[in-house]
Amino acid sequence: MCEKLALFGGKPVRSEPFPSKRDIGFQELRELLDVIESGKLFRYAGNKVSEFEKKFAKYFNVKYAVASTSGTAAIHIAVGAVNPNPGSEIITSPITDLGTIIPILAQNCIPVFADLDPETYTLDPESIEKNISDKTRIIIPVHLFGFPADMDPIMEIAEKHDLIVIEDCAQAYLAEYKGRWVGTIGDIGSFSLQQSKHMTTGDGGITITNNDEFGEKLRLFMDKGWDRNAPVFYRAYRIFGFNYRMTELQGAVALAQLNKLETVVKKRRSIGERLTKEIEDVDGIIPPKSSRDRRHSFWLYPIRIDKNVLSISNIDFAKALRAEGIPASAGYIGKPLYMIEYLRNKNVYGNSKCPFNCPYYGKNIEYKEGLCPNAEKILSEIVTISINEFYSVKDIMDIVYGIKKVAKYFKQNK
Repeated sequence: MCEKLALFGGKPVRSEPFPSKRDIGFQELRELLDVIESGKLFRYAGNKVSEFEKKFAKYFNVKYAVASTSGTAAIHIAVGAVNPNPGSEIITSPITDLGTIIPILAQNCIPVFADLDPETYTLDPESIEKNISDKTRIIIPVHLFGFPADMDPIMEIAEKHDLIVIEDCAQAYLAEYKGRWVGTIGDIGSFSLQQSKHMTTGDGGITITNNDEFGEKLRLFMDKGWDRNAPVFYRAYRIFGFNYRMTELQGAVALAQLNKLETVVKKRRSIGERLTKEIEDVDGIIPPKSSRDRRHSFWLYPIRIDKNVLSISNIDFAKALRAEGIPASAGYIGKPLYMIEYLRNKNVYGNSKCPFNCPYYGKNIEYKEGLCPNAEKILSEIVTISINEFYSVKDIMDIVYGIKKVAKYFKQNK
């Protein structure tokens, strides 16, 4: 006999909220006080942002790091540094935040969605290869939820076809691929500093590279194309760009947060691996993958529902977990990004249908259901559970208890 679910009037596993705080305190205040006392809030008047960039570059053992206003901006300056022609195709994931796609459209390029590996939720190299055309210029692998994409074959494909790889690491600080941190494997790596990420300034981003040409262009694109090192007494605008300058207030917080990053990831990894160990034998539940070659950093904790075992949708499973007091959501995004109405109808810039009918593109692309079958299946099965570095053993075991309780109920009542 299984327990009555809270969804149906039973006693919930948990009544108190889970920890959601971040490690933000005295170190951040001390750095912020320096900025306030200096009266210099603009990044080129102070030194906090530039110091953060230098320390971040050293941390990741790369030549260049350029801070910006958001994770979306961090990807945009990467695409802007590559400067693909209008109508170029950029291959990426159909399951990601819209911030991965906005920069592609902003540069008048065409997002092309490759399918995903059904076990890892990251780009399937075979699908990337199938989607390459004479218009392809960039691949943007997304290290979803903190799990590294399979970078070796992706880099081999890129080299074969002379493509640029921009890693979207927004959710994947210190995630490891064969001993290397994501963001350092492709040509450019982009990170988010939004509130929920492993380190945060509320909002913000940072982009890294070892490529000298990209390093210079990242900085220019971030700052309206303004070359502040030009030996002239007027503003020298060298390339097209946007104003994505991080403020000194954000830079101050980022400096303090960088000192805590390793500890945060270590704690989240410990929690995620403990959860996997506790539920890996639960019938109907498929926990996230991890191995010595590809180490998760657990921005979220994703599980999949095996509908051959459990008589419940992922949406209803998430509802049942939430009723038990467990912070769960279904699907991450409701549908693959190619199912967004304005993309399907190609209504991005007014009624122009640009960039899709751009004469520089000269092709027809169709976004429709069935485009990426694995991605659609993943979104119909996945449940994401919030994870936080302040979770206690009790918090972990309450999540485990909730998952087991709900899974057992819907297995017995299939």
